[in-house]
Amino acid sequence: MIASLSSLLAIAAVAGLVVLGPVHAHAQWWRGTPVDFESCADAAEKAKTKEDRTSALAECNAKFAGRRKPGGGYTYYDFMQDRTFDIAGPNPTPEEQKKIDQQYTAYLESQRRSNIAAALTAKQQQQQEQESQRAVQQVALRTEVERIPVPVASPVKQAARIKASNCKKDSFSCEWPRLSQSIDDLKKLFNPTPSNPPPAKPKRG
Repeated sequence: MIASLSSLLAIAAVAGLVVLGPVHAHAQWWRGTPVDFESCADAAEKAKTKEDRTSALAECNAKFAGRRKPGGGYTYYDFMQDRTFDIAGPNPTPEEQKKIDQQYTAYLESQRRSNIAAALTAKQQQQQEQESQRAVQQVALRTEVERIPVPVASPVKQAARIKASNCKKDSFSCEWPRLSQSIDDLKKLFNPTPSNPPPAKPKRG
């Protein structure tokens, strides 16, 4: 009976060890699980080979998006916006991720407006340059035209033009030259000059 009781106790002890063994092992694994990127990176540095460390760090980076802040809390870097956001834990919560996405939408709109403004500014500068070039060409053309000498009337014609402009209408001094010219024309009409005048007769001595 005593032997049987001892056997039962031994069996119970072995069974207890079998049952408690996995629980203890699970507790050790849970205590060793990294809670954020920094603790995960510390564990990854203990890997035996360089390849294992590199692989472990890649897993840490994929598992934890946030980075620990010196004063507490975490920051999340969004490379699409090139800025950081404060978050409560090692990864953004759904609400925090929603706010980050909203900020990204606003960022895209701001970028679009900036691109439009830059395009308009470039177009205005191009138009101003074209207008400046046209102005320079017009000045050069005007200068070239001014260099061409203007024909000047002879002094006789200028005096006649001035005299004609100063003449009063129906005045004798202005009308006489025209009348005189008309009389000369009539004389030539009625007394034409012979084209072959007769030879002069020799004088007797």
